[in-house]
Amino acid sequence: MIATLTHLPQPKATNAELGEHFTDLAPPLTARQAAIESARCLYCYDAPCTRICPSEIDVASFIRNIHDHNVNGAAVGILKQNILGGSCSRVCPTEILCEDACVRNHDAEGQPVKIGLLQRYALDNMTITQHPFQRAPATGKKIAVVGAGPAGLSCAHRLAMLGNEVVIYEAQEKSGGLNEYGIARYKLTNDFAQKEVEFLLGIGGIEVRHGQKLGANVQLKDLHAQYDAVFLGLGLGASRQLGLTGEDAPGLLAAVDYIAELRQASDLSKLPVPKRAIVIGAGNTAIDMAVQIQRLGAEEVTLVYRRGFGDMSATRHEQDIAKANQVRMRTWAAPQQVLLDGDGKVCGMRFENTVLENGRLVGTGITFELPADAVFKAIGQSMDGASLSDAMASTIAREGDKIHVDEHYRTVVPGVYAGGDCVAPGQDLTVQAVQHGKLAAQAIHHDILSKVEAA
Repeated sequence: MIATLTHLPQPKATNAELGEHFTDLAPPLTARQAAIESARCLYCYDAPCTRICPSEIDVASFIRNIHDHNVNGAAVGILKQNILGGSCSRVCPTEILCEDACVRNHDAEGQPVKIGLLQRYALDNMTITQHPFQRAPATGKKIAVVGAGPAGLSCAHRLAMLGNEVVIYEAQEKSGGLNEYGIARYKLTNDFAQKEVEFLLGIGGIEVRHGQKLGANVQLKDLHAQYDAVFLGLGLGASRQLGLTGEDAPGLLAAVDYIAELRQASDLSKLPVPKRAIVIGAGNTAIDMAVQIQRLGAEEVTLVYRRGFGDMSATRHEQDIAKANQVRMRTWAAPQQVLLDGDGKVCGMRFENTVLENGRLVGTGITFELPADAVFKAIGQSMDGASLSDAMASTIAREGDKIHVDEHYRTVVPGVYAGGDCVAPGQDLTVQAVQHGKLAAQAIHHDILSKVEAA
């Protein structure tokens, strides 16, 4: 139970009834549907869908394999480029990536090939009994990976495949990062994140140590001394603040904290659910929060954003999901004050209407209030400063609140690499984090073997 919400009631529905609200957002394709959909692909030369894929999956090739009834071949082709292709097929914003680039968007159909669902079909239906990749001969090198999220797992897998030994240090009780703790429950169902982790670790040569937090019981200087290289896949573990009085009052918390509790809940009927809720933000996390609290039984959920719909980082597809789930959406409104009742608990928020003046967002002076039993902030994540607090970590160059890396994901500290959401630049996408980890692993492998040759 989340301490700041213990005063709220629990859902009226049973766990089984609520579970029906968290089934697959997009049901998987049947074999017949996959056959029809794969036949729609034109297998373009220099396919735009492949060129735009952050993990460089050969989209046309795996779809042709499905069409030719070679599901295993399709699956291996995907996993070769993206070892977390199963989760990415479910959470990747294909509507702004491969499917947006599909040439079928521009013909009379105006409907792209369902690439995400075809990718899921291939990986869900492969019949490979052993891990599809074999490890190269042992290099004798050992690398530390900090963080068992998509970037860290991808890096560890590729390093192991190249013949290295890897130890992953993970702060949480489970591996998976955002796939385990931060994605809407209806997007990754049936413990899928853990099944994918188990599959990934099947390559061997990877040890995971849980309860190990960088800056607390693990220090970068020690890892740097003990291992041949260190990869930082820290993610963004700290929620940004609104900067308003009352932000620590009962009833106000970060959306990611509630989503994590929801994803780990064995009984959904035990979760605290407000009658009226406000979600502040405009990204996918804000949408996930608003939709899930609505599905748990909240009677009125309002998502509030300080700019317009066109400025939202959540895609149009995600916005449509919110609308389909009766989430009210208020734009051009900035949070101004947390409203508290006589017991000091959240009872609403005051907002100020905003406008653009000469390209700058300004307040109009006109305010309005929304009643709420709980307020969830989804205004972005930042890196936990404690993670890079020791003497060596503090020398790592930053760009804003993220780590600066070169084109090979090297930090300014020799032997230390980084990737995923914690580095700049980045789009905070799972598929991009997987690519960072893969490319960083290749750079690490090259660098440590180059040292051996030079010696």
